[in-house]
Amino acid sequence: MTEFSDAMSIAASGMKAQASRLRHVSENIANTDTPGYRRKIVAFEEVIESGRATGLVETGRVRLDRADLERVHDPSHPLADETGSYEGSNVNLLIEIADAREAQRSYEANLKLFDQVRQMSSSLTEILRK
Repeated sequence: MTEFSDAMSIAASGMKAQASRLRHVSENIANTDTPGYRRKIVAFEEVIESGRATGLVETGRVRLDRADLERVHDPSHPLADETGSYEGSNVNLLIEIADAREAQRSYEANLKLFDQVRQMSSSLTEILRK
C-alpha cells in the first residue's frame, strides 16, 4: 500500500503547489493597476530527502519580476511627476490569465490522479478483505 500513499502524497503536493501559484497569480491580477507593483513569480522545487528525490514538489521563494514598470501618462494622477507620468505595474494580464489556466489544469490533473489512486486503493482493500 505504500505505493498508493506515495502517489497520493505526490499528487497532494502538486495540488498544494498549484494552489499557491494560483494565489500569487490572483494577487498579480488584483494589483494590475497598482502603481509601482511588481509581478510575483513562484517557482517549484522538488523535495529531496536523504539525498534522493521524493517526487514531491513544493513552492520555492517568491520572487519579484524585475522587468521595467510601465510608464503611465496621466497628469491628473497624484503620483504623476513633472512630465505627467508615473510608474504603473509590470503585470501583463495575458500572461497572468495563461498562468492561471495552466495552474488550474495542473491542479485538476493532480486531483484526478489523487482520486484514481484513492479508488484503486479502495478496490484493492475490498478484494483483500474477501
